[in-house]
Formats: sequence, structure tokens, C-alpha cells
Amino acid sequence: MSVETTTAKPPVPSALRDESIIYGAVHLDVVELERSLSFWRDLIGLQELTSVAGEARLGVDGRALVVLHPGAEGPVPRGHAGLYHLAIHVPDALQFARALVRIGDARVPQSPTDHIFSKATYLHDPDGILLELTLETPERYRSLEIGERDAYFIDSDGRHRAPTEPLDIPAAIAPLGDGDPDGPLGSGSYIGHVHLHVPDLGAANAFYRDIIGFDEHAYMNGVGMADLSAGGRFPHRLAVNNWNGPSAVQAAPGSAGMSHFELTLRDGEGLGGLERRAREAGIELLPDATGGAVLRDPAGNEIHLTELAS
Repeated sequence: MSVETTTAKPPVPSALRDESIIYGAVHLDVVELERSLSFWRDLIGLQELTSVAGEARLGVDGRALVVLHPGAEGPVPRGHAGLYHLAIHVPDALQFARALVRIGDARVPQSPTDHIFSKATYLHDPDGILLELTLETPERYRSLEIGERDAYFIDSDGRHRAPTEPLDIPAAIAPLGDGDPDGPLGSGSYIGHVHLHVPDLGAANAFYRDIIGFDEHAYMNGVGMADLSAGGRFPHRLAVNNWNGPSAVQAAPGSAGMSHFELTLRDGEGLGGLERRAREAGIELLPDATGGAVLRDPAGNEIHLTELAS
């Protein structure tokens, strides 16, 4: 098993250098490690990094994006609070084309989708964890119109567009030409957003806005979804939805799915500001072994937070 090591501090991806919050790794409980590695390493193209016993750290440029924890007893169950999907964002159209073709060549089911501010494809890992591979295209997006039961985008040409449309696949794969789709995921890829199932949309939106520090981009009560940004030009850094209903709770222990995800705070207040906001809201905040903090959102999703050292 090949393991890549690094002694240098992993760089902040260039697309995130003006954002106040960036993702670390998303930690996933999986059933069988080798089966999961065949997906995340061999198909998606993440590289193995130095790992402690009992886990596999996978990433790009020495930065862990996904950490696999084997030992789950069964696949992702339906209808619960928790992860809807995690999204790995690729740096350019060539890398997105490579991923589309590589997944297609492997005959793995995928759902190519045009979100106007991004192009994406969706696929499940062997345990049913949903992954979105994303190419950011904010230059195609102008604004959002929110109705009572729906939402529409206005694109850069002034046209009304649905938030989810079929992707023009020939155009999306054209940058690859006759190139080789195989090989590791491109340098500069990163966790660009996570999307969560929650039972209470308002409580989750307020938590990530007022406690964690994301910026509210769109609160779409009629759609059952809220979207938050992190101060940059891309509007979709964290999303929550109530599509599993108001009684959705975390899945039973032993289920595959998200264990927790990591966030790094880059604003002036850092962890000190987070601790103050959590204390004022009566939210328990615990220290972790790395000097950061651990807390849970109102739906029970666990978050590990650090601050970027100056």
C-alpha cells in the first residue's frame, strides 16, 4: 500500500484564500476499508497520506480531505439526520472532465448536474455515502429569486434557470480531448461544501450563521433548504435541508456515514469568538486533543474546529 508523506504545512487552496471558514477533512465510518479505498483512492483519485492505525487518511497536496474509519456494521440508513452529501471541488474544467470520463469508464452510476453556479456529478460510495464532485462556475451566476415554494437562479445572461438542470456532458468532457482520464485527483482540489439533513431548518441555519460564523446566502423555507457562504465569491459552502422530516434523528451507532467534519476558522476572533458565542447561546463546547474545540449542531452533527495560525 503506497502512502504519501509530507513535512510541509499543507497549503490553503487558492480558491479559499479570501474565505473566513475552510474545511478540513470529512470523517466517514465505513464497513470495509479495502472496499472503500477502491472507491475513494482508486476511482476518485485521492492519495493515501500518513495515517494512524485504524484509519485511512486520503487527500490532495498533503491535505486530508476524507478520513475513513472502518468497522461500521451496515450501510447508510435512510431518513435520518446527518450527512446528505460531501463535495470535493476540483480546480479546473480539465480535472472535472477527467473525473466524469473516469467514472463513466468504470461504469459506476453517476448523476451529472448543472447548478449554474457549479457543474457537478453525484455518486455513492460502496456504503451509500453520497459524494458530489464539483466545478465552481460562479461567473455564470448573477442572482437568486426565492418564491413561496421554489427558487430560481438568474444566470449571467439574465435568463431564469432552475437550480438543478441536466449537465451538457459533451461540453463538460471536451476539455479532456484525447487525454488520459486516469490518475490522481488534481492538485488544488478541496472539500468545498457539505450538505446536511436536519430536522429543524431554522435552528440549523441560525447555528451555522450565528455560532459558527457562516454568512446566510439563501433561506428557502418553502424549498426546505438553507444555503450559507463563507465570504468568498462562491455562494454554496454549507447547506442544510429538512427533507427527512421534523422527526429525523442521527442514525444508530454502527451505521456507515459521517462521523464528523472539520472546520478551520480564519476570521479575527477565531476560537475565542466561537467560545464566546457558544457560551452566550448555552451550547456546550469541548476541547479536543489538538487544541481545538468540538461541538454538535442542533441536529447532532459533530464538528471539530481549529483556527488558522498566523
